[in-house]
Amino acid sequence: MHVSLLRVSISLNKVELSVGESKFFICTAIGEPVRLEWYNPQGERIVPSKRMSLHTETSRSRLIIYNAIIEDAGIYRCQATDASGHTEEASVVLEIYQRLTFQDVQSPQEFRHGETAEVVCDVISSPVPVVVWYYQDKEITEEHHSRFQVLANNNLQIHQVTKADEGVYRCEASVEARGEIDFVDIAVVVNVPPVLSVFQQSFNATADYQESVTFTCITSGSPDPMVTWHRKGQQLEPSEQYIFNRLEGGRSMLTIRNIRQGDGGTYSCKATNKAGSQERELFLKVFVQPHITQLKNVTAVEGSAAMISCVAEGEPLPDISWRRASDGQTFVDGDKSHDGRFEVRGRHGKSVLTISGVRLADLGRFDCEALSRIGGHQKSMFLDIEYIPKFLTNHTIYYSWEGNPVNISCDVMSNPPATMLWRRERFTISAEGTANTRVHSAEGKSVLEVTPMSDRDFGRYNCTARNNIGVRYQEFILAQADVPSNPYSVRLSAVSQRLATVTFMKPDSHGGVPISYYLVQYKEVGSQDWRDVKSHSVQTTVVLTGLEPNTTYEVRVAAVNGKGQGEFSHTETFQTLPIREPSPPAVHGQRGMGKAYRLGLVKQDDGGMPIVEYIVKYKTDKEEQWMTKLVPGANDFAMLQPLQWNTRYEVEITARNVKGLSEPTFYQFFMPQKPDITGKKSLFSGLGLGAVVGLGLGALLLLLVLVDVSCFFLRHCGLLMCITRTLCSKKTATSGKGKEIEEGKAAYLKLPLKEENGKESLKPDTIEIKVHSDNSIHTKPDDSKA
Repeated sequence: MHVSLLRVSISLNKVELSVGESKFFICTAIGEPVRLEWYNPQGERIVPSKRMSLHTETSRSRLIIYNAIIEDAGIYRCQATDASGHTEEASVVLEIYQRLTFQDVQSPQEFRHGETAEVVCDVISSPVPVVVWYYQDKEITEEHHSRFQVLANNNLQIHQVTKADEGVYRCEASVEARGEIDFVDIAVVVNVPPVLSVFQQSFNATADYQESVTFTCITSGSPDPMVTWHRKGQQLEPSEQYIFNRLEGGRSMLTIRNIRQGDGGTYSCKATNKAGSQERELFLKVFVQPHITQLKNVTAVEGSAAMISCVAEGEPLPDISWRRASDGQTFVDGDKSHDGRFEVRGRHGKSVLTISGVRLADLGRFDCEALSRIGGHQKSMFLDIEYIPKFLTNHTIYYSWEGNPVNISCDVMSNPPATMLWRRERFTISAEGTANTRVHSAEGKSVLEVTPMSDRDFGRYNCTARNNIGVRYQEFILAQADVPSNPYSVRLSAVSQRLATVTFMKPDSHGGVPISYYLVQYKEVGSQDWRDVKSHSVQTTVVLTGLEPNTTYEVRVAAVNGKGQGEFSHTETFQTLPIREPSPPAVHGQRGMGKAYRLGLVKQDDGGMPIVEYIVKYKTDKEEQWMTKLVPGANDFAMLQPLQWNTRYEVEITARNVKGLSEPTFYQFFMPQKPDITGKKSLFSGLGLGAVVGLGLGALLLLLVLVDVSCFFLRHCGLLMCITRTLCSKKTATSGKGKEIEEGKAAYLKLPLKEENGKESLKPDTIEIKVHSDNSIHTKPDDSKA
């Protein structure tokens, strides 16, 4: 029987591993193993877990240890077993050590001034580390710093720590066996209790004078103390009255605004930080300014006496004075006015102003002022005057007519407000009114609306105004209105062929009611038909239009008011001017487009008949012959064209109506040099695009005609030949014209005229082209009007 050799080996014999590290080991078996197993230091077979992993093949197995801990140290064995149950094994020694580790070292670490500070540096390792402390790059030794001591737990102890001990301390740990070293920097903070001082402890202020007082506390300490303000055991909070401020240098301020008497007393300033707190007291003494405690509005009756009292208090007791707001006059204790109506008496903070024989002018505001060395106080009162009703208008006569409503207004000033009644012949008119009266009331005003229906409604009406002071009456008269009297001084002015202006003077009487307008009537002498013209509003000037020339007219004027039309004025007679030749027209000029000039025509006096036409004659200043252009009378301009460039023109314009011609108006203008648009002179530069195209088409048509005529005589073909043969076939053999055509003596064509714009003229005029046997061409205007 063959026995196989079984050998086992592990990749590593001895391994050092720090806490938290991971490692793997490979076990290899030579031979024919049927099973590979690992055993931990406790002799237990290893099964896979979160921290230990196994990867086994036939002759190879890998053990992985994750995040090693101290308890993982020891001897690990790998055992191989063959088919016969024979086993072989190999082992590896795993040593676990603790690396240098600083555990939760706090920075900064704070201490109170004067206490014993212990700066904590918690460091672990295996084996135990050596710890050294440094401050300002120097090692701390007990020999040189008696206040410093490194304790057995590696912490640094500082006796009676001060602000000067603040800074960064280094805790350095090392393990000599491994050459391992590490450090941590720790900031040491020394807190100093607050120190509090004040510049001024006692303050004075005046109440109710909108004064402010500011307390100041100066603090020091580390960290910077928080300052709070207290009064009567309560912490003050920011508000409209309490204002808190903090400035550099540890200055904290409390401002008390709008000081009142109750704000006096003790205040405290408290400074607090981590190291402790301190408190100081300050005192506010409040003086009371003068204060008016009694001043009331007074109501007095006109003509009686009024007494106004003002009472004030304060420390010291204030002096009281009076001021009349209407004129600014002042009164003090013992004063008496020049007229003796105003007098002041006062004592012990009370003053009485007496006004005798009160007048309406005394109505208004009076100011009472209390003054002391502390300050002053002022209040105002209103003196109201009651009086009997007073009527405000002297308009007591009203005019109307039957059926026309009129408003009679009764305006009253009174205090207190008056009640108002209307009476008619001892009968009171109720507020609801009657069949032809209505009452409209408002404060201080009552309007009686009367619609007269007969003569009985005209006459006297009484307005009664009453209040608790007295009663007053006012009588109104409602009179019958009349039509206006006649206007006078009728005059005619600016009389022309078709216009006349009528002016006149207003009538002496408008009849009691306003004039609405004036009626102007006119007619031809001998006619019975008057024509009416109304004035605009009440203007005393009226223009008559549409008159006939050289005609005598009569005119009269009447005024019209609400009542009706008054009498006519005296009749005046006038005669319009006869028809004559028109006045010369006014002229103004303006350059037109291209070689044109626009002549503006302004019609003047047409002589009584419409302008029929304007006769415009113009020529250059170097020519003798005039060119004439007729312009319809309705036109307001004449266009002169075509004109010559760089030439002065003289113009003579005459207006014509049916009567004849006006005197001529003379005018001159100058045509400038031809504009150079392209910079080069061109034959067609003065023509528009349409004119150039029209000329081109005309030239082309003329060329076609010449070619057709040549074909007729030379080749006996073409359009002309076809027309001739058609005509000849319809005529007899004796036709003389057909013979002439055959012989080629002459032929006629009529071509349409071309205007400058290239369009065919609609006029019947044509150009006759005569072609002779010698092929010469002559043109002449056709005299026929076919």
